Amino acid sequence: MFDTMTSTKVVGAGCGALLVFLLGGWAGETLYSVGGGHGEDEQQAYVIDTGAAPAEEAAEAVPFADLLAAADPAAGQKVFAKCSACHKVDGGDATGPHLNGVVDRQVASIAGYAYSDAMLTHADKVWNGEELNAFLTSPKGYVPGTKMTFAGLPKDTDRANLVAYLATLP
Repeated sequence: MFDTMTSTKVVGAGCGALLVFLLGGWAGETLYSVGGGHGEDEQQAYVIDTGAAPAEEAAEAVPFADLLAAADPAAGQKVFAKCSACHKVDGGDATGPHLNGVVDRQVASIAGYAYSDAMLTHADKVWNGEELNAFLTSPKGYVPGTKMTFAGLPKDTDRANLVAYLATLP
């Protein structure tokens, strides 16, 4: 069934396919190469104007006090669902301390709750809007070593709405 001529054709076909594959890869890399060999003066060949402002100009920071003044406590109550796994608003502590009256309360001031040493170093501060905003952005970034494992709320409006909701709690 297999003679020398058939074996030679199979090996030749395999070598030919490998050669085509390697040459195709080389041609593709050559034609569609990105980076390398351009030096430091790389410039975009052309720019398509979409009408949008550049990223630096588009994102103008709004002061948190302004966001807080326009915040919606009802929307903040929905955001609080993320917090309710560890915090209560009925005056009882859970994994985290209760959040009743947290706005304008001294940091680490709930009697009987075992705060982390890192949080106790911030006990001279007050949980006002700006402090809560900074903490809720990144708890571990604001108080390195805190027991709070929550990653934070990336959206400014979510933080403002949450602080507005917490301010309504007695």
